[in-house]
Amino acid sequence: MNKTLTSLAVAASLLGAPAVAADKLLLKTPIAFSTALPGLGSPIPRVAEQLDLMSGGTLQMKVYEPGKLVPPFEILDAVSSGKINSGYTTAGYWAGNIPAAPLFSAVPFGPEAGEYMAWLYYGNGMTLYQEMYDQAGFNVHVLPCAIIAPETSGWFAKEINSPEDLKGLKMRFFGLGGKVMQKLGVATSLLPGGEIFPALEKGAIDATEFSMPAIDARLGFHKLVKYNYFPGWHQQATVFELLINKDVWNETSEQHQAIIENACKGSMTDSFAEGEAIQHEVLIDNVENNGVIIKQWSPEMLDTFRTTWDEVAAEEAAADPFFAKVLADMTEFREGYKTWKENAFLPRK
Repeated sequence: MNKTLTSLAVAASLLGAPAVAADKLLLKTPIAFSTALPGLGSPIPRVAEQLDLMSGGTLQMKVYEPGKLVPPFEILDAVSSGKINSGYTTAGYWAGNIPAAPLFSAVPFGPEAGEYMAWLYYGNGMTLYQEMYDQAGFNVHVLPCAIIAPETSGWFAKEINSPEDLKGLKMRFFGLGGKVMQKLGVATSLLPGGEIFPALEKGAIDATEFSMPAIDARLGFHKLVKYNYFPGWHQQATVFELLINKDVWNETSEQHQAIIENACKGSMTDSFAEGEAIQHEVLIDNVENNGVIIKQWSPEMLDTFRTTWDEVAAEEAAADPFFAKVLADMTEFREGYKTWKENAFLPRK
């Protein structure tokens, strides 16, 4: 066989062969949110499916529902130590150990989904995101793997017409927004999704925020508290992360790494689209069938939240140099983006 025919034969065999890596990898992935929660937990089984399909079966992910393998708030430590090789969660859960972590999850009056992704992928966001875990001593590789649009601002048993109405409330609240509420006299606690309804039912908390309407509906908050407030000033977008043990990541083939990275990027699009598609039906159902009263925060309340957030941001930056570094970078990016946003997008009425 001449060289040309030999080359053609080799090329044909390569084209006919499945494009898969030789080594096999199974990611055992405990998650922080039930897969029954649309847009929040539902993205990760779809990621698992795509990993299998794109790798021809050499890269697989086994998803474990919250608490089945590792409790939600222990996922970071477990992945870092190698107890498990991966986990799906959100960085805001690590605020107690890493003050800057919530900046990679949700920021009060912060970027919406498109702007957040722009900063992560084409600004300095991803570099800082990985640097945060490295600097804090966690042996993990991080990938954003889902994102959702605004959450509701909370569920209350009574109307909130002034800052005075917040004082003394016991409320489940997430991330940096929780620090804002604390300054306004609210006693906050961070409960996993499955613990919120029982806490409301028993009176351990008076009010709660958790996520988007379609997700909150699955948890039944409307059965106990009827005032649902908007806009979600504390979480205009929320990022969810896939954590992989760094030793495992470094030993993974470049092909498998690329498949994981692109499956997660695909999930960012898919999760955002899913979340945007399913909220209006729930809002209508809540009002027409569940007795929910949808409320908009007054300009006075939004100004109060924003002013208080500015105070919290300044305090957090003063207390932690890396928080200050990330916030400064995000703020600089947003100042530039603002020029585009104000000129290109229709004004909101």
